[in-house]
Parts: sequence; C-alpha cells; structure tokens
Amino acid sequence: MAVIHHTTLRPTKLELLASWLPSRPWYLGGTDEPDLAKAGGFRLDDPQGAVGIEFMVVTDASGARPTAYLVPLTYRGAPLDGAEHALVGTMEHGVLGRRWAYDGCHDPVLVTQLLALIEGRVQAQAQSISDTPDLEVTRSYTGDGLATTDIRPTPTDDREATELPISQGAILHLHRVLRPAPDDAPLPEGAAGHVAGPWRMPDGTREQGLFATVRV
Repeated sequence: MAVIHHTTLRPTKLELLASWLPSRPWYLGGTDEPDLAKAGGFRLDDPQGAVGIEFMVVTDASGARPTAYLVPLTYRGAPLDGAEHALVGTMEHGVLGRRWAYDGCHDPVLVTQLLALIEGRVQAQAQSISDTPDLEVTRSYTGDGLATTDIRPTPTDDREATELPISQGAILHLHRVLRPAPDDAPLPEGAAGHVAGPWRMPDGTREQGLFATVRV
C-alpha cells in the first residue's frame, strides 16, 4: 500500500494546477486566474511501489459558476521517458525530494491500474490516509477482459473529456468536467463499465457523478 506523507510541497499541487489547467482544451474558465480548491478524489496503488497515482477533483470558483474537474496525476522520482508534453510540473517533497507530476492519462502505470479498478481487480484507496480503502468510490464492468499489459496511452482531449483507445475497439473515457448524477443514473450508451465518486462544491454541497467509463 502507498504511504501518504503529510509534509510540505513546494510548489503545492494547486499552485501547479493553477498554471496548467488554463492550457487544457476542456478548461471552461475565462481569462482570470483559476480559483482552485481540492474537492475530492482517491488514489490507486502502483504494484511496484514507485509511482504515486492520484485522481484529484478540484473546483474552480473563478467563473460565473463553480466548475469541478477531474485531474488524474502521477508522481515520479525521475522524468517519464517520452512524456515531456504531459508534465504538469515539478515539486520539492519534504520527504521524497524532487517529484515530477504528470497528467496521468499519459502514464501507462495510471492507465493500467485504472483499468484494474474498473474490472474489480484492485480497490480505490483514500486520498489522504495510508492503507485505507475508499468505499465511496464505485465501479462496474460487464464486458470481456481488458488488455492491461504493454499499454502505451495515446489520449485525445475534447471539450469535456479525454479519450484513450485501449484494445479491441474499447475506449477509456475520462470525464474531465464533472457533472452531478445520481447513483442509479444509467450509464452512457455503449458503456460497459464505470468509476464514480463524490466531491464537494465550494458552498459545501456534496455532489457525485461519473469519473470514467469504458465503451466497447
């Protein structure tokens, strides 16, 4: 299990994201600097124990109405070869030293573990507590087995999501702009699996909705 270190980060994750988010095609804010707050999320474990995997939900209150975004991140102790375009930034960690933070959609470790979560082979972990499952994160899958080896992510961004071809025509769809939906809401047409979870808006309202779906 990943160990969560409660220590200093310079710059902080939110400071990195404030510079990075406005460059994304799915960012809905205006020209003002984002007003970000951590609103939820979960972690997954890297079986090799080398890569930190976090699915962070942040809210941006800089626009006419607050917007929630899903930001999958990986944290590495050295640069990821060939992923310069996916670098969010570097941080100095009070325990681990320099860390390279990447848009996790481009990191094969995150994508592999997310597919394992969707298939029910691993469990979501609490975002800020070591060795603690996050029971509020839900998942399902009804299709055939997904390829989980030799994954080389080639994500494509659109106005609200990031899509990654997986195998045999399957598409992993990450919802970047989060929309509230009840637990019993039907999955999008063609979806064979999903991950969903809760987050909090700036006024304290608790929302929940889809984080990711697999279409076949």
